[in-house]
Amino acid sequence: MPMAQIPNWIPATPELFITLMIMALLMFGVFQKQSSAADEINTSRVVSYMSVAVLALALLITVAFAGDRVVVFNNLFVTDSFAVFTKVLVLFASAVTILMAQGYLERHKMARFEYPILILFATLGMMMMISSNNLMSLYIGLELQSLSLYVIASFQSEDSRSAEAGLKYFVLGALASGMLLYGSSLVYGFTGSTDFFQIAAAIELSSEHGLNIGIIFGIVFILAGLAFKISAVPFHMWTPDVYEGSPTPVTAFFAVAPKIAALALFMRVMVGPFGGLVAEWQQIVIFISIASMLLGAFAALNQTNFKRLMAYSSIGHVGYALIGIAAGSEAGIQGVLIYLVIYLVMNLGTFACILSMRRGNQMVEGIHDLAGLGKTHKPLALALTIFMFSMAGIPPLAGFIGKLYIFLPAIDSGLYTLAVIGVLASVVSAVYYLRIVKIMYFDDVTETLDQTSEKTISWVLALSSIFIVALTFYPAPVMTNAAKAASSLFAG
Repeated sequence: MPMAQIPNWIPATPELFITLMIMALLMFGVFQKQSSAADEINTSRVVSYMSVAVLALALLITVAFAGDRVVVFNNLFVTDSFAVFTKVLVLFASAVTILMAQGYLERHKMARFEYPILILFATLGMMMMISSNNLMSLYIGLELQSLSLYVIASFQSEDSRSAEAGLKYFVLGALASGMLLYGSSLVYGFTGSTDFFQIAAAIELSSEHGLNIGIIFGIVFILAGLAFKISAVPFHMWTPDVYEGSPTPVTAFFAVAPKIAALALFMRVMVGPFGGLVAEWQQIVIFISIASMLLGAFAALNQTNFKRLMAYSSIGHVGYALIGIAAGSEAGIQGVLIYLVIYLVMNLGTFACILSMRRGNQMVEGIHDLAGLGKTHKPLALALTIFMFSMAGIPPLAGFIGKLYIFLPAIDSGLYTLAVIGVLASVVSAVYYLRIVKIMYFDDVTETLDQTSEKTISWVLALSSIFIVALTFYPAPVMTNAAKAASSLFAG
């Protein structure tokens, strides 16, 4: 049971603040004069910067209200160190991707004030997901996030690829939501509750008399729905098309914030209500982990589109993160949280590089467009090299530390085969990461890329690179906070 219960809205202050600001920004955007393209751009800029300010304030409020585990709203909403840790990552990711998007939106005549507001709506849904303590609040948060993502995937409406990406995501997302709901209804039917604490108590009671097979089926369907949200195999089919077809800033957002929120929800659901059934769900998680790592490693080998390659890369990274969840231990969850921090920074930096790939003011996405980048754009090439080496898990960069803290708990839990497959998949995936480095430094220049002029992109590249290197020498703050967050999840 929770350490404290207070019947008020204080623990949900960040979510309530974002909700009020969304309504205020909507009214501001609607009533602004927009008689010309310049007016639209100005309104978009103002709303974007105000949205970033809202997210920054929400992050500060989240950290300020961090404390003991508290459950409110009739056990629907929980806040603890785990929620604070993952919410900080989501809020940071959302704010940075809004800043990275503005230049792209203006160049492609997509600068509309609705874009940052949709990001805010999605972020609000993610925060609800992370703090859900009931299958009903879980679903509400998940759908609030998903509906926003369907719209921004097809935000570049005149581009058929973007419209196709949004439609595919919507259709498959609806299927996943249906499976999640069906699984939730089965769990409710066989436990008599949607509350996480009561579900855990009912499962513990039923285990004494033989576990009900209906609960197992419910868990399987819930896992299927959540696996879609994290794009784990075999529910990954939407990821390459949506990553490639969506506008690049949208793809950057998809790659970080929703992934982190969905993995946080995955951990809360598996450790919380179903924590007593590790032996039952562990084998499912092991299967989707292995399948995700192998597909992410081998399917990306022949990719020529950078965004599509990053889609398969993200599938592989989800597979690595699932190793920590499969371990079913506090150390495993700590490893996943450390991995998510590093994954966030690596992906933000990599997509900043992709947003810098322009020729004649036109975006290019081909891997071979990077030929000779080490000669023509040395700082950009250096930054991308750091990100690729880190993603490959090459020591001593942060990516190696992330994988190390994933594999060690698996070994401690006796999952030797899973750890070995993870290492081998990591070796295979290093091939396509290092291929990009080889193209940048050893291939001849055909057509040079334009020089990066956006200060925001340059800052993201610089700070991400510094973080990836600095974490090697000073990992203590991330390790300590991740350990505290993992401990709070198991304490509940």
